[in-house]
Formats: sequence, C-alpha cells, structure tokens
Amino acid sequence: MPIFTRRVRALAVTLTAMATLAVPTPAQATTPVAPTGFVALSDVAPSILQDMRYATRHNFVGRRVDGYLAPLCILTRQAAEGLRKAEEQLKKQGYTLKVYDCYRPQRAVDHFVRWAKDLADEKMKAEFYPNVAKDRLFAEGYIAEKSGHSRGSTMDLTLVKLPPRPQRPYRPGEPLKPCFAPQDQRFPDNTADMGTGYDCFDPLAHTDNPAITGLPHENRLLLKNTMAAAGFRNLPEEWWHFTLNGEPFPDTYFDFPVSRGSLH
Repeated sequence: MPIFTRRVRALAVTLTAMATLAVPTPAQATTPVAPTGFVALSDVAPSILQDMRYATRHNFVGRRVDGYLAPLCILTRQAAEGLRKAEEQLKKQGYTLKVYDCYRPQRAVDHFVRWAKDLADEKMKAEFYPNVAKDRLFAEGYIAEKSGHSRGSTMDLTLVKLPPRPQRPYRPGEPLKPCFAPQDQRFPDNTADMGTGYDCFDPLAHTDNPAITGLPHENRLLLKNTMAAAGFRNLPEEWWHFTLNGEPFPDTYFDFPVSRGSLH
C-alpha cells in the first residue's frame, strides 16, 4: 500500500475516534445544568447556616428527595445577594439566617406529587401534618404541581440566635413530635421559636395567624420585616417562605439537579 494511502486511512481513523469521543453520552445529553446567573449561597454569604432538609430524610416525605444530590443551597445571584443584605441587618440584632430549601428542581416537585398520591405512605405524618388527611394535601394547597422554588429566587428560611447552639442530627425512626408542639417538645434544632417547625402543614404556620403570640410572633415579624427590607415578599401561608421581588426568571421552572456540578 502506498505511504500516502496509509496516511490518509490513518487520518480518517483518528478523525472518527475524535468524533466518537465528542458525542455526549446519554447521561451527559440529558442532565441539565444551571444557566449563568445561578450561584451557591455559600459563595456569596458563607455565614448563613444551611440545613437542607430535602437532601436528608428529615422531611415530610421521609427520604432524600429526587434531584437533591448534595445538601447545597443554590439561588440566582440576585436572591443570594439579597439574603446577604438581610443577614447583615440581622447580625446587628444578634441573629443570623438558616436556609432549609432554596432552588428546587422540578423533578423534586414531581416526587412530592407522587408521594402525596400514595395515601398509604404516612410515616412522617405525626410531625409534619398531624391534623390533615393526606388526601386533602392538594385541596388545601400544601402540595402543588409547580413551585416558585424551581425558578431559583425562592427560599425557605428561619432565624438563629448568635452564637448558634449545636444541633444534633435527625435519627431516622426516632419518635416524631407534632410540628406545632411547644418548641421544647419539637425536634431540637437550634433556631429561634417561630411557633411551629419548618414545613408544618397546619394553619398555625400562617405567618399572621393570631393564635401565635408573644416571642414566636415577634420572631416572625422580625424575619418578615427584615426580608421585606431586603427585597423579598412572604407567602402568607408559610412563615418560612420568601421570594425575591423582580426575580430574574419569573416564568421558567428549572430541573437541573442540586449539586456543585450543575453550576458554571
């Protein structure tokens, strides 16, 4: 075979191999990533505490939720910078913030919907929805097929008195206490008393519920007013739920996983 012919064939083989390597695998082709503008909160406001419940089993589902590959708060940059401003003001009063959930992929919302339709699975009922029949979760607005969290500028959060007290980890299978029980009877986290625990499916979780008085009421107002001054609005049915005013993606529901690898 002439040398020229051999070289042409070798070049063709090399080009074919390179083309094969350039073709993404099915996983690469189908795993979405965050658009430019999403950040890890810890890179913007590292002193805000994180207790990312859906990456654990301590949530109303009772297992790690689909799409949460890491216990990481991801937000749009505007929302993260807004939280930093809120925390700066709270520190002057002896508090910091703790986030429970931030960006939430659509696949996680879909997981919630599947769970809510499985009426036989009530293993976390005693803590998170003691007084609500599971077949009423959709009708009463506790579960929905879309969530503002998936747009990247909504977060669930609370107050923590400085310096933060230690918090023991949740032990799967431990006895559950109602989310509206007195603070010293609920799961012993290190947060300020807000009248109920996080993700409490009960009217007592409504921000302005008149049954919540005294220090818990004052704490709710402190959180709500501080967040409002930083550019966030509260969801009246959930004292912990806030959305950035003028969010950059008001009509887009993202589905990239919660992980460092999803960020640019």
